[in-house]
Amino acid sequence: MERIINIRIEKLPEGVYLATSDEVQGLIAQGRTVTETIEIARDVAKKIIEAQQAENIKSLEQIEKSFDYPLVVGI
Repeated sequence: MERIINIRIEKLPEGVYLATSDEVQGLIAQGRTVTETIEIARDVAKKIIEAQQAENIKSLEQIEKSFDYPLVVGI
């Protein structure tokens, strides 16, 4: 599955680049070049999203009562 995430890249006075995102809380990546920064940001975003999804699954497993859940199925 792919997801589009907007990131902001800024050049710091030290000459390195910093990437952050309002869409993925906790995403902070720093690199020597823009390309390196984007690659690091992609890896960090993936790990954060995977951790959030795992936490959501654990939360669902703890629910004891019945509930409706919109299940998305890719075909």
